[in-house]
Amino acid sequence: MNRIVIGALGALLLVAAGIFWWQGRAASDAPQGPHLALAAPKAGASDEPLPESDAGDATGPDLPGVPEATKEQKRFDRLDRNHDNKITMSEMLAPKARAFRKLDVDGNNLLTFDEWSVKAINKFKAADKNGSGYLTRDEFAATKAKPRKPSCKCNAKPKPEPDEATPEQ
Repeated sequence: MNRIVIGALGALLLVAAGIFWWQGRAASDAPQGPHLALAAPKAGASDEPLPESDAGDATGPDLPGVPEATKEQKRFDRLDRNHDNKITMSEMLAPKARAFRKLDVDGNNLLTFDEWSVKAINKFKAADKNGSGYLTRDEFAATKAKPRKPSCKCNAKPKPEPDEATPEQ
């Protein structure tokens, strides 16, 4: 019983010491200096007129200029390869010509259906294991697209660790 009473008194003494320390610290941390005049106006200070500041015609320096290229300006500059502020037909078609050359396998500047659909044809030939010219259900199931891995791990859920206490089945 004595231990409980002594423990309670000790706890009350610690709480009282903490309160006194907190109050003393609040009094010592109180702001001091000239900015107190703004927080607490002196008696009779409301009769004084507010100071006026008139800069007249004075202006400060201009802000530094930042060139802002709009989205269309950036797109134009990307196509204007020789930077003459003119886009020629060859400059306009250059990105598409590169893609065309990748598809034009024989280099005759004619894109046949087979060249255009080469990816699908290669996928069909790879799936047709027996070379029959057609796909069975099992062969077609092999053409299913593989799921893509997420580019970031932000939404990936961690795999649960197997519980060591339970035996694996």
